[in-house]
Amino acid sequence: MNQEHVKLAIAPIGWTNDDLPELGQENTFQQCISEMALAGFIGCEVGSKYPRDPKVLKPMLDIRGIQVCNAWFSTFFADGLKEKTIDEFVNHMNFLHEMGAKVIGCSEQSRSIQGTSKGVFEEKPYFSDAEWQRVAAGYNELAKIAASKGMQVCLHHHMGTGIQTAEEIDRYMSMVNDDVYLLFDTGHAYYSEGNQPAMLAILEKYLPRINHVHLKDVRDEVVAAVKANKLSFLDGVKKGTFTVPGDGVIDFRPVFKLLDEGGYRGWMVVEAEQDPAIANPFEYAVKARRYLRATAGL
Repeated sequence: MNQEHVKLAIAPIGWTNDDLPELGQENTFQQCISEMALAGFIGCEVGSKYPRDPKVLKPMLDIRGIQVCNAWFSTFFADGLKEKTIDEFVNHMNFLHEMGAKVIGCSEQSRSIQGTSKGVFEEKPYFSDAEWQRVAAGYNELAKIAASKGMQVCLHHHMGTGIQTAEEIDRYMSMVNDDVYLLFDTGHAYYSEGNQPAMLAILEKYLPRINHVHLKDVRDEVVAAVKANKLSFLDGVKKGTFTVPGDGVIDFRPVFKLLDEGGYRGWMVVEAEQDPAIANPFEYAVKARRYLRATAGL
């Protein structure tokens, strides 16, 4: 892949899990960002232990050669919380803008079960027609607000939410304006659809409208256990549903080929939430970095 077009980042969720704060509570913020840099990454997303004052955060990242490329934002448009969502979005956008980020990765969290004990496949939410309309209108508005800062909004399709499956991604993308983008996540696409061809089909279909990429690998045997035992999303995380690229079942070479041939420009973010007591975050960051050097040439 073209090094001028694509930059590599890693998410802090491998060190401390914001959905399950007991996972990695012993890992400090300074240790996290130092190990990101030591592993060879030049960007990161933002976790719960990060200072939220850019004047404090920026020098700590600058000295390590790391830049913030995105930070998770939860929207609640289907639930009808439009004004509250937009108010909070503006604050979030201003923070990211000060940190130099260009994209804002959002997830529609209305009735999400990703942080609950509910079965991730059996009990995920489904939106009514009216709720879909609220989501689309809301995201169209967010995109306009972001454009005023020269930024772009993308939706993170996610397990346990109302926009999880290929069909739901299709519906969402058909309803929003062209200036609303997709955050493509290899792990969530594979987890939802259950196989590599279906994951690649989503990527290929929306290549021109993908402006941010999360790279995570999946362990098939854990997904099978999640399905067989009707486990929750977080149960799966603890058991090791996800891992870093090169450590699971996904072959990332066709992913990189599609992105390269499609002219993708932006960040690719290693994001593989696991239990840090089992999967040492620094070791796995190094493992991911080596794999990306070998397979993507980055």
